[in-house]
Amino acid sequence: MLHRKDLLGLQETSVEEIQLILDTAEGMKQILSRPIPKVPTLRGKTVCTLFYEASTRTRTSFEGAAKALGADTMSLTVAASSVTKGETLKDTILTVSSLGPHAIVMRHKMSGSPHFAAKYTKAHVINAGDGCHEHPTQGLLDLFTVREKKGRVEGLQIAIIGDILHSRVARSDIWGYTKMGASVRLCGPSTLMPVEIEKTGVTVCRRIEEAIEGVDVVYMLRIQLERQQAGLFPSVLEYARLFGMNPKRLELAAPEAIVMHPGPINRGIEISAEMADSDRTVILDQVTNGLAVRMAVLYLLLGGGASPDEGTDET
Repeated sequence: MLHRKDLLGLQETSVEEIQLILDTAEGMKQILSRPIPKVPTLRGKTVCTLFYEASTRTRTSFEGAAKALGADTMSLTVAASSVTKGETLKDTILTVSSLGPHAIVMRHKMSGSPHFAAKYTKAHVINAGDGCHEHPTQGLLDLFTVREKKGRVEGLQIAIIGDILHSRVARSDIWGYTKMGASVRLCGPSTLMPVEIEKTGVTVCRRIEEAIEGVDVVYMLRIQLERQQAGLFPSVLEYARLFGMNPKRLELAAPEAIVMHPGPINRGIEISAEMADSDRTVILDQVTNGLAVRMAVLYLLLGGGASPDEGTDET
């Protein structure tokens, strides 16, 4: 089990904890390959999803992960809740907690919100993305995918391209990859590069060709137009020309390099349509692995009484 109440970020998560989650996720993926992909490990537990921002992959995979482990789920749609009437985050957390969930999976537009919420509930809080801060389970599923495809993380060269400034995925990936022994290069418009990001142990490249030369993994980030202010780059067309990924550019990377993306992708902007559908791209594998990783996180935090491979739940 994880010896912590909450999972709020990979910056504060140890190498040993990351390794435990990845190893546990391997077993969870085996469960998902069974004819009945379900076990009773978390029967009697309840997982609540509390999303203040839109989500397809993260929310559905957390709900699917909980159900695959036998847990019950409850979901709060913020747009149809008392939040629209002015209810504060503290009062929402207190209200949800009074319903007795064992875990609250939370996404919020403000950085630090899950940390604040964790102070007001006995439930385990899992950060499903907070502002421009972190998205730890995305970082974990990215680590899992790289390890699965490349056989290891340590010693690999990884390039992360795009809107680093607004990307919570980039921050979790930076912490995760560097802690597990990979070398990370960042590239994007200078207006979308955080100040002093080099202090995290990464190398900043100004040109995409420099960033991807010889790397084992190319990680493309979504341009987060909803988080930006006008004028951070001249145009979407200009961005695609300077920083977009396509098969021709990928030739600069290592021969067996893979292309990753957290989704949703903007075809023709950060990644060409041809590249998005290439067998070198593992975006859908990331989605599948996200289910196994989130099963592992729920199992390790909630401390189910049964072993995760203790047979199949056929009820």
